[in-house]
Amino acid sequence: MEDEQEPPLQPRTQIQGRVLFLTICAAGIGGTFQFGYNLSIINAPTVRQNSVGEKAYPVEADWHLCPQHIQEFTNETWWVRTGWPLPDHLVLLVWSLIVSLYPLGGLLGALLAGPFAIMLGRKKSLLVNNIFVVAAAILFGSSRRAGSFEMIMLGRLLMGISAGVSMNIQPMYLGESAPKELRGTVAMTSAIFTALGIVMGQVVSLRELLGGPQAWPLLLASCLVPGVLQLASLPLLPESPRYLLIDCGDRATCLAALQRLRGTTEVMVELAELEEERAACRGRRARRPWELFKDGTFRRQVISLVVLGSAMELCGNDSIYAYASSVFREAGVPEDKVQYAIVGTGCCELLTAFISCVVIERVGRRVLLMGGYSLMTCWGSVFTAALCLQSSFPWMPYLAMSCIFAFILSFGIGPAGVTGILATELFDQTARPAAYMVCGALMWTMLFLEGLSHFFYVPFLGVCVCGAIYTGFFLPETKGKTFLEISEELHRLNFPGQSQGPMWRSPEVIRSTEL
Repeated sequence: MEDEQEPPLQPRTQIQGRVLFLTICAAGIGGTFQFGYNLSIINAPTVRQNSVGEKAYPVEADWHLCPQHIQEFTNETWWVRTGWPLPDHLVLLVWSLIVSLYPLGGLLGALLAGPFAIMLGRKKSLLVNNIFVVAAAILFGSSRRAGSFEMIMLGRLLMGISAGVSMNIQPMYLGESAPKELRGTVAMTSAIFTALGIVMGQVVSLRELLGGPQAWPLLLASCLVPGVLQLASLPLLPESPRYLLIDCGDRATCLAALQRLRGTTEVMVELAELEEERAACRGRRARRPWELFKDGTFRRQVISLVVLGSAMELCGNDSIYAYASSVFREAGVPEDKVQYAIVGTGCCELLTAFISCVVIERVGRRVLLMGGYSLMTCWGSVFTAALCLQSSFPWMPYLAMSCIFAFILSFGIGPAGVTGILATELFDQTARPAAYMVCGALMWTMLFLEGLSHFFYVPFLGVCVCGAIYTGFFLPETKGKTFLEISEELHRLNFPGQSQGPMWRSPEVIRSTEL
């Protein structure tokens, strides 16, 4: 009889695994995918002379011509309004505002993510967040017909807000929905979707597709497609079981969500772990961001978040993307082929994100972070030397080009994905939304910082060294541990003189999501 009952269990397990996979895809396509996509279609500009007698428009490293077309549209719009062309420095100013409003919106979105996650829940926050996407797509698509570059600026601000919310909510949602043994792998998919968005943005922005002079409004408005896909798929999938039980106290809905995500055979074991964590959080309200800096129980967690979050943003990977085209030209890549070489850099990060997703539960978080930063230190040093000596040796530009790919591969191995998991694993349920607010605000603020000249990688090298050293000495390994075990270990590290873990309060349930 037992042999007859076993076959039906296998399809059920596969169905439940498929639900978790669909949850990952639905959250990612409208989450970090949007961030990478919108970051790559418009990025930091560099100045290039179009031709003799024409205006010098600052263009974005020639990945595609969309930035140039937008700047020309800005100048033409001003001419129609005033009868005079817009001076070059003002064209550059407007373009800089269009670029910089995206991280500014991201900062606002990161501050909204915590309250959204608490009041609306993880899944509903991602759905509501698409309001910003729809509004931005309408502004982008109508800007040319309306003759308004201000609509582009407002659209970029709204897309930044959307990215700031989704980049905090998505890893929180997936980390809380995944089983303990797959938590790192599932959370790393955020990095995969970021890299995939970068590659898709690079491909769609090619001159042969939507990078032409007439198609740029469609390119900007194409952000609507991932948003619609998420709106169509995510409502069919379950909410975070941990949020349902610990924050809302809804055991029945939590059980149903677990059954869909896992399968009935393992639900009761995990449900018992969630009940234990729920008991640990009783009598405690949701933390506010500033409270994390005052509470000694979160000292090591907050320091880890700030140090490693700063290291990821200041390691120089964004600058590599921004200045890669000039290095490729120096290496002899034909002008019309540079855009394809740039797509190759995005594919490198996508490849390593997949590799890290597979190995993270085998080697742990610390090894990936230390290895990634150490390799970035090595390749960044060689890259700096190659830039300084490229006029002295004919083969130096080829070495610099190789370092670009090696640096991006090293970044994708660990820092690109593991850093985003820290806020999920190092903080308990009551402090997690506030931790993501701190992490997101730090990340988007750092995006304003940019290095220049041949020696712009020297400070980045120090950041990489600090990231590797801090990971080795201060960051505990979280592989295969429950959230409660992680909290207890961090308590022992924060208070080395005490032998017991934190003392939890009375058994009565108080919702931890109270603002």
